[in-house]
Formats: sequence, C-alpha cells, structure tokens
Amino acid sequence: MSEHSPKSSNPNQDPTGSSTPGEPVYLVVGKLRRPHGVQGEIIMEVFTDFPERLRKRQTLYVGEEHRPVQIDTIRGHQQGLIISLVGYPDREAVGTLRNQMLYRKAAEAPQLPEGEYYYHQLIGMRVVDERGKEVGVLSEILETGANDVYLVKNAAGEEVLLPAIEDVILEVDVPGKSIRVRLPEWE
Repeated sequence: MSEHSPKSSNPNQDPTGSSTPGEPVYLVVGKLRRPHGVQGEIIMEVFTDFPERLRKRQTLYVGEEHRPVQIDTIRGHQQGLIISLVGYPDREAVGTLRNQMLYRKAAEAPQLPEGEYYYHQLIGMRVVDERGKEVGVLSEILETGANDVYLVKNAAGEEVLLPAIEDVILEVDVPGKSIRVRLPEWE
C-alpha cells in the first residue's frame, strides 16, 4: 500500500516530521497541481491508494510546513481529483498552493488488513534469509505491474532485488523491524 513520506529540504528537521526516526508523522496523499476554473478548485494528483477515504470537511496539511486545510468539495477528475479548500475562494487564492504536497497525519491513515503494510513501515527494515543470515536493509520499494519489488542493500553497497510475493517474503516483523525471506534461486 502506498502513502509516501518524502524528504524535507530542511536539514535540521527529520524528513518525515517525526520525533521517532523512521516513523512519519505525515503521509503524502497527493500533490496540488493547478487551479481548475475560477471557483477556487484545484486539480490534485493522487498518491494514496485510498482516495475514496478523502472527504468533505476532512483536515489535511499543505506543504513542508504542514499548514492545516479543510476540504470543502471533492470530486473525481480523470486519474486525479478536483478539490476546493475552505478559505481559498477563487482561482488566485488556490493558485498559491500550486505544486505543493498534500498530507494526512499518519495516525489517521486507514488500518490495513493483516499482511499488508505501508511503505514507511518497511523501509529501513533489516532483511535476513531463512537461516537468519543478514541479507541487507530494505532501502526502496519498486512498484511494478505484477507485484512490488524490494530493493535490499547489503553492507558492501550491493543490491538484491526481491519480488514481494508469498514464496519470497516469509515473515514481516514490524515491531522487530525485520523481514525474513527465502532468496530466489536464479537460473
């Protein structure tokens, strides 16, 4: 599942806005693109897997400063959404938000079904094989058409690509921050 936490340009601030390293306070749900019409609507590029859970009167947060805004109206548009925000009554006002990220608090993110995880929960986890031998650290998750692929880097900087499928990912221990895998036998 994806709700992402991007890097911050402020070197003195944790990039996720979190007091606990690796656990974001805010998750990206979309990017505000350009005004739509003259009534204060703006096109939003959707980054969340749960756009249907965005609703009228919901508080979200704009930009790296995480300024609170409230959704006034929301509707589908092509692959994204068109939204209006309380306090941004016209094209000029909402235009000031152009190209800024829109966030939700991580604590308000939907609970996922058993066996599903948010990317921020997995990135940085230690990856070990079936015998407990260190494989590396999960550094990136690549989204592909069929399944995600985990990019694991070892201490030497070498990369291992692991398909996120049941035969390979044997156990995810979120509290223990580790993933147990069966390394594929490449021919």
